[in-house]
Amino acid sequence: MRPPHKRLRWLLLAVMVLAAYPIFVFASVYSHWFAADLPGGLNGPADAYRHSLASATVAYTGSAHWVEWVTAVMERDGKGSEARAMDAHNNRIGARIGHDANSWEDMQDTVLHAVRSGRVHADDFNQITWLPPERWQNRLY
Repeated sequence: MRPPHKRLRWLLLAVMVLAAYPIFVFASVYSHWFAADLPGGLNGPADAYRHSLASATVAYTGSAHWVEWVTAVMERDGKGSEARAMDAHNNRIGARIGHDANSWEDMQDTVLHAVRSGRVHADDFNQITWLPPERWQNRLY
C-alpha cells in the first residue's frame, strides 16, 4: 500500500490532467469569441457563436458524444426555455461542424461562417439561431 502522501500526489496529478482539457476549450473559445466582436453576448449572435464554437472544439478534439452529454445536462436538451432551446440547437450544429472538420482552421472558419449566416428563430437544423434583438444582453459570458 502506498503512503497517503503519494496517493495524494497521484490524485492531484489526475485532477490537473482532467482540468487541463476544459481550460483549453474555454481559452480557445473565448479568445476567438472576443476577437469576433459580435453583438448579443446573451441570447444573440455572440451567444450562438460561443456555443457553436465550444461544441465544435469539443467534437473536433474529443467526441461529438461529449457535446450531446453536456447539452443534455447543461441545456436540458433544449427543454424549458427559448434560450436553452437556442443553445442546444447551436451546440448540435457546432458538434456536427467539429466532427466533420478537416482541420482546426477549417472548423473555426466554418463555425464563424455559420454564425454569420444565422438568423433569429431559425428552424433549419443546419442554420445557427438566436433570439430577437430585444432579448439580447451584452454580457461577457
